[in-house]
Amino acid sequence: MTRSELLQIAEKAVNGDREQDYGSPENNFKTIANLWEIYISAKCVGQGADVCILPQDVAVMLILLKTARIASGHAKNDNWIDIAGYAACGGEIESTEEKNNER
Repeated sequence: MTRSELLQIAEKAVNGDREQDYGSPENNFKTIANLWEIYISAKCVGQGADVCILPQDVAVMLILLKTARIASGHAKNDNWIDIAGYAACGGEIESTEEKNNER
């Protein structure tokens, strides 16, 4: 698979069915961040501890998940496609946040 093909598949994934199935990455990653904050607070650092995970952090951690799968020695194109998609979503979320903070 060429890089162009990989990026085209990733683009279809993040702008196609997945968004229809799960909602926008901004909203979905925010929900994931909220759930991870609750879990980490309860399980890792203690109730009431201040845990802050942003939607763009979710994109990075999902990229790390895919990186771990690649590191296992059993990489599949799907891992690389997902990394490209998560990077695009995270970059867009970060860019939107920066624009909102400039206002």
